[in-house]
Amino acid sequence: MNELTALVLTGPTGSGKSAWALRLAERFPVEIISVDSAQVYRGMDIGTAKPDAAMRARVPHHLLDIRDPAESYSAGEFARDASSAIKAIHARGRLPLLVGGTMLYLRALMRGMAELPSASPAVRAGIEAQAERQGWPALHAELAAVDATAAARIHPLDAQRIQRALEVFRLTGRAISDWQAATRAPLEGVRWLRFALVPEDRTDLRRTLQERFASMLEAGLLAEVTALYRRPGLHAELPSMRSVGYRQLWAHCAGQWSLAEASRRAVTATCQLAKRQLTWLRGESGFERLDPGDASALARILAAVPAGAVHDGGGGQW
Repeated sequence: MNELTALVLTGPTGSGKSAWALRLAERFPVEIISVDSAQVYRGMDIGTAKPDAAMRARVPHHLLDIRDPAESYSAGEFARDASSAIKAIHARGRLPLLVGGTMLYLRALMRGMAELPSASPAVRAGIEAQAERQGWPALHAELAAVDATAAARIHPLDAQRIQRALEVFRLTGRAISDWQAATRAPLEGVRWLRFALVPEDRTDLRRTLQERFASMLEAGLLAEVTALYRRPGLHAELPSMRSVGYRQLWAHCAGQWSLAEASRRAVTATCQLAKRQLTWLRGESGFERLDPGDASALARILAAVPAGAVHDGGGGQW
């Protein structure tokens, strides 16, 4: 196998990516690379729908549990780590299967990350103070005036990304989208086989997300978040604790909301995340969209994998 081939399976949260990954693992000798900004954190298992021990024993997984919740993990670090994992998996004669819905990570891997300026505490403090006075939608409008491309990709309430885009512009006088457009992919010469699970029935997806969150609570999600809340060194503004579901239950632990209200907000936030992921996919070329309910969808993925992508050409476990 000479050409480096990597299979990508993405889609909105709740679209069944993990189950589909298992189906593919039954057909090809794959190793899975997680593309999930929350699954990188240790101790965050239930709320991130992290693969269980049985699944991880059955199929090798990468980029799970590689950070403490008190630490950060960037898209640039993911691109570096995923590139290394892809090369190593390929060298073992297996097929890299990237599974997850953190779209910024996918963009960083396939398109590269710009060498942006380091964070400036002073500039960030000024932006946060302005947001407290005017609200994040007003800062989003300011961003649109100087960088319409970035603003079109960022939700008006996505404080973290609005702040970073404005910070870069204020530090350099150059739009963050210009920086990003001038980058090169960190891993060249890869044949990307890109598929996105896009449910046709959005109402059914919302119902699935509601049921999934209820199942997570039954499985012990509140106890998981409570343990994190009680741990010294963790706070609500950490990237890990801003993850959907964790953020809302953290507020419940802090006495801000009842469990019912926190759960309602968590489901709403999850649905909003799914909507943003679908919006991102609509603007991306190169992904073949599959309805998870389409009986022919799996066959379309299987047919796309070339015989030389793995040493045995597929067809069974390794």
